[in-house]
Amino acid sequence: MPPAVYVLGSSIFVLGTTEFMIAGLLPTIANDLDVSIPDAGLLISAFAIGMTVGAPVMAVATLRLPRKATLLAASAVFLAGHVVAALAPNYQVLMGARVVTAVATGAFWAVAAVVSVRISPPGTTARALAVLVGGLTLSNVLGVPAGTWVGQQLGWRAAFWAVAALTVVTALAVVALVPRAAGAAIAPPRVRDELRVFRGRRIWLALATTATFQAAMFAAFSYFAPLLTDVAGVDEADVPLVLALFGLGSFIGITIGGRVADRGLFLNIFGSLVTLAVAMSVLALVSGSTAGAVVAVFAVGVAGFSIAPGLNARVFVVAGDAPTLASSVNTSAFNVGNTLGPWIGGAAISAGWGYVAPVWLAAGLALAALGLAVAAWAHERRHERALTADLEPVGGPAVACPAPPVACDA
Repeated sequence: MPPAVYVLGSSIFVLGTTEFMIAGLLPTIANDLDVSIPDAGLLISAFAIGMTVGAPVMAVATLRLPRKATLLAASAVFLAGHVVAALAPNYQVLMGARVVTAVATGAFWAVAAVVSVRISPPGTTARALAVLVGGLTLSNVLGVPAGTWVGQQLGWRAAFWAVAALTVVTALAVVALVPRAAGAAIAPPRVRDELRVFRGRRIWLALATTATFQAAMFAAFSYFAPLLTDVAGVDEADVPLVLALFGLGSFIGITIGGRVADRGLFLNIFGSLVTLAVAMSVLALVSGSTAGAVVAVFAVGVAGFSIAPGLNARVFVVAGDAPTLASSVNTSAFNVGNTLGPWIGGAAISAGWGYVAPVWLAAGLALAALGLAVAAWAHERRHERALTADLEPVGGPAVACPAPPVACDA
């Protein structure tokens, strides 16, 4: 991988940290700004909605701008949003800063994915995207706990200042190491070409698989803490260690998945979804055992995140020469799953089904995503056969041309 890919992965680490670290700061923010915990929790939802809507909108708005300039502009807006958040005098200003920051995050992610793929060697698309997703995973393992700790020790505003400082560092790295013409297309991209991708079923099947998979992950992951303490008997103080183990499994899964996906996208997608459904089922069955639950949580991390490179690379294959908008909409699909998953899991708990129910629902959603992936594979086979038929001359297959000097018009 070129150094620039790792620079972009580091930037995603910073962006991912700000998305999730606020969960550990909700009581402090609610108390300081005199709002309820549920109202403070809307700051997380606002970020997800901002990314869902903002990523494709900004992808279209910046389509004809140089890629590197777009990355730096998104970083500047992201930085400004954190400065405003750190100085926010009230809840409304903080909410506005979160939405603006989310839009910048979506724009950066979409362009970073295109740049990473285009500057990487042939045959390494999934591995390049795995570096970006790896940055997001590390943000959950390292960035979120660190941000929460800084906020608890120095106040929630200090956490935003810390992320702002890291943004300056990664932006300078982008200036130094990302090539000026990184990700540039041969011809200037056009919105019409980018929208043409969405006329067929291939892209919609890919996006539906992404959203359903992500809903499966977050339906269970959102309620791992009460599952571990109330069902598995894990001490509350040890829950962060178990979640760190989950994060380690996620990083291992991404690394393996990127290499498998470069050998076969559907091999990666099918294998990951089957393994995820099995791992979720095992977690549900052994959730009453402390050791069993801890091992199963690790396995869910490996299985779940191993699919991320394949899902992202699949969109690039479908989009062809017009990947920017498709990549941004795939980011939105992930955030749709982030929104629906916790709601589905929470509805099961509210219905009185217990903390194990979201895990069973997650297994079912993983199988639903597998069904969508199988449908996408079957449609892809038909698509390939149609292309082959279009390339054959009228009247039958191509005729082999004899060796020179015999003339041949076949």
